[in-house]
Amino acid sequence: MVLGAFSRNVPEYRLGLQFLTPEERRRIITYHSNGDITVRVICDYCSQTLESHPELALQSNPLQ
Repeated sequence: MVLGAFSRNVPEYRLGLQFLTPEERRRIITYHSNGDITVRVICDYCSQTLESHPELALQSNPLQ
């Protein structure tokens, strides 16, 4: 699900992506062949819930 998009190029440093570790970058950033970048994000509540109940990740809408 797309939550937002930029209508023009935004440098990664403006988004704070330089503060991610290499492992975090591999896990949440996808670079597409057309130049688009997808950044997967999750709120703290959802992250904690999924850590406590990993089986919820198998559902299409686990927290609704």
